Amino acid sequence: MKFKGTDQYVATQDLMLAVNAAVTLQRPLLVKGEPGTGKTMLAEEVARALGLPLMQWHIKSTTKAQQGLYEYDAVSRLRDSQLAGADSERVRDIRNYIVRGVLWQAFTAEQPVALLIDEIDKADIEFPNDLLRELDRMEFYVYETRELVQARHRPIVFITSNNEKDLPDAFLRRCFFHYIKFPDADTMRAIVDVHFPGLKKELLGAALKAFYDVRDLPGLKKKPSTSELLDWLKLLVAEDIPLEALHSRDDKVAVPPLVGALLKNEQDVTLFEKLVFMQRHNR
Repeated sequence: MKFKGTDQYVATQDLMLAVNAAVTLQRPLLVKGEPGTGKTMLAEEVARALGLPLMQWHIKSTTKAQQGLYEYDAVSRLRDSQLAGADSERVRDIRNYIVRGVLWQAFTAEQPVALLIDEIDKADIEFPNDLLRELDRMEFYVYETRELVQARHRPIVFITSNNEKDLPDAFLRRCFFHYIKFPDADTMRAIVDVHFPGLKKELLGAALKAFYDVRDLPGLKKKPSTSELLDWLKLLVAEDIPLEALHSRDDKVAVPPLVGALLKNEQDVTLFEKLVFMQRHNR
């Protein structure tokens, strides 16, 4: 199985090579990059292109590795024992209180699947280490039922990170790594064309110029991403913003209308307003 991109996802050549290398090596593909560069969507599109079901595990700060394997619901068992008696058939069978996690479901699926572990860097630093053996050997032991769960088919594993914290070296050694660079103007045009086919070239050119001008401002706390650009373009079309409103003058940064779609915190908005104020008074 080779990933060659899809009509819904613009994949660069090096990204396609990374996906196929991870599949060949049977290693998880660890994908890093700025928020909004399509890391999560990559897993969705690869699964769609290869005809595989996609199982997703979205990580939070409170997520524990054990939850991806299974959880023993002791509370429900205690409640049932009080209501039906400890000798009831359901209570005596502990397997009725084992809740299968995403990894268990992926390992025991009847056909190969794609597995997304999304934003792994949100969890505790020990989270990746706690999954080393399971992702490496594709098996784990259920102590409550004394059974070994082994993968019927090795899933294609995608792991995303926003680089909020460093991942352990032992974990990194078991992954194939790829960093998704922020799209250049040509790649961004191709991405926009997927979402807004038929958009006037003049409008797109002016919008991209203003967008990259804003991204290049020094000192921004959060640079606008691809998703912000798409939202902004949708607003420009919906509000029928005239093309002249996007053009910069005298090589100065344009003042984008609806700038709140691009800049998402008060520090960056203030910084942008100061720059525009200075430029207007230095003409």
